[in-house]
Amino acid sequence: MNDGTGHGSTISLRSVTVVSLISIAYLLISWWLVGFKSDQVVLILIFNTLYYLSAITRKFILGFSIFIVYWIIFDYMKAFPNYNYNTVHIADLYNFEKHLFGIHFQNKIVTPNEYWKLNSITFLDIISGIFYLCWIPVPLAFAAFLFFKNRRQFLLFSLTFVLVNLLGFVVYYLYPAAPPWYVQLNGFVFHPGTPGNTAGLARFDNYFHAGIFKSIYAKGSNVFAAMPSLHSSYPVIVLYYGLKNRLGLVNMFFGLVMVGIWFSAVYASHHYIVDVLAGILCAITGITLFNLIYSRSAWFTRFIDNYENLVK
Repeated sequence: MNDGTGHGSTISLRSVTVVSLISIAYLLISWWLVGFKSDQVVLILIFNTLYYLSAITRKFILGFSIFIVYWIIFDYMKAFPNYNYNTVHIADLYNFEKHLFGIHFQNKIVTPNEYWKLNSITFLDIISGIFYLCWIPVPLAFAAFLFFKNRRQFLLFSLTFVLVNLLGFVVYYLYPAAPPWYVQLNGFVFHPGTPGNTAGLARFDNYFHAGIFKSIYAKGSNVFAAMPSLHSSYPVIVLYYGLKNRLGLVNMFFGLVMVGIWFSAVYASHHYIVDVLAGILCAITGITLFNLIYSRSAWFTRFIDNYENLVK
């Protein structure tokens, strides 16, 4: 076997050793930090299968390792709950939302989340569930499209995606925040270790007699990470790179998904409007910062060049 550490197209004894050691190290560190989960084994199986299956699948999984790193960081956040480092914002965020976007309803002022909870519509339950299911599949599908269409754009999109997430994670620890559904269930009393909740998305599960969102939110890393809404950030990144790559009518779909996710986040009581706005700002900040670094850092440009050669 040839050396696979240079261009990602062939395999060597060295590359087999490196991949094996990384796989074992990941499982051991994961077990130590967050406990054993079947998802960890599935991830390792997928990575190793694609790495050894063929040259193209090897390049594909090496390219997508950027997203794997993001997923691992997100998962490891369970071991370091943000409420251990800063006060969780509950009442102040709720009152701020009500002050900015409060709605007069039945002789009192309610937040948009409370209004929609009292005035939910089956059609909107279904639509919001469909849109919310797009928040990860659409970016990943778009990344896969870019991988086969333009490796350079794939890498730029992937790294921008991770940077925006890292910015969001920093805010999570600086400003832990409870989501709207937490106030609806617990008021303004802080309960550490509160499990994830489907909130308004339960109506989607109930309508289809499925546990889709229940299974998703049972695996949440931290419920006190509502600000910013990274659900709202992702479609902004996708639309930006869609426009950059001149995808025409496809960008109309991306725009629709973006607005749909923004609405669904509020409608289903997973985020306040201010969370959504913070998520949009986080995406814009990440995109701007990435473009600035990319255009002015020779070292970073060389890193992109080397990574592109690895997955070509």
